[in-house]
Amino acid sequence: MAASSAEERLARWTTALQQRGYRLTVARRAVLEVLASSDRALEATQIFDVARKRYARLGLVTVYRTLETMLTLGLVQRVHCDAQCATYVATEPGHQHLLVCRRCGRVWYFSGDDLEDLMHTVASESGFAVEDHWLQLVGLCAECRRAEEESDEERKRAPLSYSQQK
Repeated sequence: MAASSAEERLARWTTALQQRGYRLTVARRAVLEVLASSDRALEATQIFDVARKRYARLGLVTVYRTLETMLTLGLVQRVHCDAQCATYVATEPGHQHLLVCRRCGRVWYFSGDDLEDLMHTVASESGFAVEDHWLQLVGLCAECRRAEEESDEERKRAPLSYSQQK
């Protein structure tokens, strides 16, 4: 499934926030615009840095509060990456899963899974009532894989330094 456009996301988010009684302040809108236009999972500080260019008086607390509100409303989701602060990405309508590049942070959405049998088995064996699931596959996108392969090839062709020859 193709991701929504930034304009579609903004419209959907604005409606969702206003229907639940949230004001759309200039500061909040700056945060929404950054998230809506990004195809990467972003840390709160990255969102802050970009959004501050749109609204100079933006505070980092506003970014965190906006993210928490959006998480609660299901408009964004946390992306779990090793050795990083939490990162955030827009959710898409319907049940979607993520492919996340561990190098560049870019995100792709995909749908379709056949986890029903697995969830039923796990629930039966554990007594756990499974209510929902999410799936994030982490790896290297084609572009980053190519860059790493080229880097490996360059290292192989480079002459050994004195310390490597010992």
